Amino acid sequence: MRKMVSVLLVAVLSFSVQAPASSQVRMDVQKEELHKGAPGVPDSIVFAGETIRFDRSDLYERMDRELIAFTYMHTNSTLILKRSKRIFAQVTPILKAEGLPEDLKYLMVIESNLDPGARSGAGAAGLWQLMSATAREYGLVVDSEVDQRYDIEMSTRAACAYLKDAYAKFGDWMTVVASYNGGQNGIASRLKSQRQQSALDLWLVEETSRYMFRVLAAKKFMESPEDFGFSVPDSERYPYLPPLRTVTVDGGIDDLVDFAEKNSVSYAALKGANLWLRDSKLVNKAGRTYKIVIPRAGRL
Repeated sequence: MRKMVSVLLVAVLSFSVQAPASSQVRMDVQKEELHKGAPGVPDSIVFAGETIRFDRSDLYERMDRELIAFTYMHTNSTLILKRSKRIFAQVTPILKAEGLPEDLKYLMVIESNLDPGARSGAGAAGLWQLMSATAREYGLVVDSEVDQRYDIEMSTRAACAYLKDAYAKFGDWMTVVASYNGGQNGIASRLKSQRQQSALDLWLVEETSRYMFRVLAAKKFMESPEDFGFSVPDSERYPYLPPLRTVTVDGGIDDLVDFAEKNSVSYAALKGANLWLRDSKLVNKAGRTYKIVIPRAGRL
């Protein structure tokens, strides 16, 4: 009897030792099946009509880092793909109308993950993550009731004006991209002090240094997500539903709940379609003209 118990104990212990190893193998196989490795660094990428080559070790390694980051940033990368159809449908025509390269839309990917309601700890807001001072400088209203940084059309036009000013100053789109993160004056000062022509050749703080390559990685990711191990078919991407109508107002609205009810939508739907309305009323003492979107009901 004692011998039989010993044999059973040995068998149990033997199984216990071997089981984790086989489980680990299965886990490793599952991980391999779930996600492939990051794509390799290409020889070059064309961004806004300019060719950026990665034939220098520093440029190669900086690009490699951002490609890896996009590959393993699972939640954000998936949401970016899902939001892209809705956001790009609204922004791309404005970039075209303003005479700017379509590739500049990838700044929004880095700035806000294509979330129109995004707000940073530093106070930047909206798709383009404009600071309040910059937004006001480019004609947007930012106060306790109205914040047009959350208005997709208005904020995109303000961002276009900034990008045009930056290109007039630098004449190079990657330097313009760097200035969107590091400021026009800051980049201009470093170009002068370091005697360079492009921001790609500057010694910069890490955030701005990485920013340029994150935008390039965003372009590659959005154009070929399957290379990063992602698959979000068009049918799973959030559609853009044009508004049912817009209501132009140049006076005040005492209660936006009443306003929503009169326009046959819920207050929640009204606020979701007009993120720039930051209060439950609109005093509008200055008598400015605003366009309030009345959304149509979405159906899947």
